[in-house]
Amino acid sequence: MAEQKRDYYEVLGVPRGVSEDELKKAYRKLAKQYHPDLHPGDKDAETKMKEINEAYAVLSDKEKRARYDQYGHDGVDPNFGMGGGGDFGFGGFEDLLGDLLGGMGGFGFGGQRRRANAPQQGESLRATISVTFEEAAFGCEKEIELTRTEVCPDCQGSGCQPGTSADTCPDCQGSGTVNIRRSMGRGFAISSEVPCTRCQGRGKIIHSPCKTCSGSGMARKKQRIKVPIPAGIDDGQAFAMRGQGNAGKNGGPSGDLLIGVRIKPHPLFKRDGSTVLYEHDVSFSQAALGAELEIPTLDGKVKYTLPSGTQPGSTFRMRGMGIPQGRGRGRGDQYVTFNVRVPTSLNGEQRQALEAFAAAMGERPSEGGMKGFFDKHKRKK
Repeated sequence: MAEQKRDYYEVLGVPRGVSEDELKKAYRKLAKQYHPDLHPGDKDAETKMKEINEAYAVLSDKEKRARYDQYGHDGVDPNFGMGGGGDFGFGGFEDLLGDLLGGMGGFGFGGQRRRANAPQQGESLRATISVTFEEAAFGCEKEIELTRTEVCPDCQGSGCQPGTSADTCPDCQGSGTVNIRRSMGRGFAISSEVPCTRCQGRGKIIHSPCKTCSGSGMARKKQRIKVPIPAGIDDGQAFAMRGQGNAGKNGGPSGDLLIGVRIKPHPLFKRDGSTVLYEHDVSFSQAALGAELEIPTLDGKVKYTLPSGTQPGSTFRMRGMGIPQGRGRGRGDQYVTFNVRVPTSLNGEQRQALEAFAAAMGERPSEGGMKGFFDKHKRKK
C-alpha cells in the first residue's frame, strides 16, 4: 500500500474538479510562500514544498489526475506499476516554477535572471522647478543644481586604483553568479543561480580599490544643469531629460532627470489649458455707452472696443491671445469677463445727472431710493 499522505487537493487548497488555471494559481501562491530558496535553512518550508510539488505534479497531469481521482494515492504509487521510480516527471512545472521565481530575482530552471555584473541603467532623478505664468506660456531656460552619481573620474569606473587592474573571479569565472543545486528528494532537485559571494556579483576581484570611489567605480558630484522649459507647459506637468540622471553600472546607460513644473500665480490672469482668463472692471456709463479700452494680455496691452449695452458678467473672446499649444497648433484664446462697477458714493452733480437719467427711463425712485441703494451697496462692501 502507498504510504499515508494528505489528499493532494487538500495540500493545494483546491476543490475536486478545479480548472487548470485555478490549479496553477494555487500552486504559484503556495510556491511563493514555501519555496526553500526564499527560506534558507527552514526545514519545515522544504518539507512543505516537497508535498506541494508532489501534489501539483500529479494533478497537473491529466492521466495521473484521472488515476488519482479514481484510485487515490494507490493510482499514482510507482510501486503499483503506475509510474516511474519516484520521479514525478516535473519537467512541465519546472518551467512554471522557473517563471514564477524568475520574477522574484531568478532561481534556476533556465529563467532569465539579470546577472549582477550585466549592464544596468542608472536611477532616474527628480526635481521641481517654479516658473512664472509668462515663462510657462512662452518657454524659458532655467538652471538647477543637483547631486548625481557619475563614473569615477580617477578610475573611469573600473574601481581599481590607477595603474592597477582587477582579476577575474575564480569562483564564478567572471559571470558574477554561481549555480547552487539543492536536492528536494524523490529524484527532484532545484538549481538556483545566486550572486557570487566572493566577488559580490561583480565578476572580478579588486586588489587595490580606487581611493576616490572606494572601489565602487562611482562618485557623487554636484552639477548645474540647464533645463529648457517647453512653451505651453501647464502647472503640475512633468517632462524627462534623457540621460541626465545617475550614471549606469557596468557600462549601462544613465538614468533620466524628471522635471516637475509649478507655475506661480499671476496677479491678473488665470489659466484653463491653453486659454487665458481675465476679468476687467468697467463703469456703468462705459457698459451702457461703449468705450475704447486697453486690455492686458500676455503680449502687452491691446486696444479693445467695448460694445454699448454690455451687460454685467458678459464675456468676450480675443482670438489667438492665449497660451501657445505647441506642435504648430497655434495659440489658445483669451476670454475677458466684464464686471460693471456700481459707484458707492455720488456728489451732488453726479446724483442729479443719475436722477435725470432715471426719470428719462421712466423710473421713479422712492424717497432716498437712489441714496438708499448706494448706501446699501456700500454697507455690503
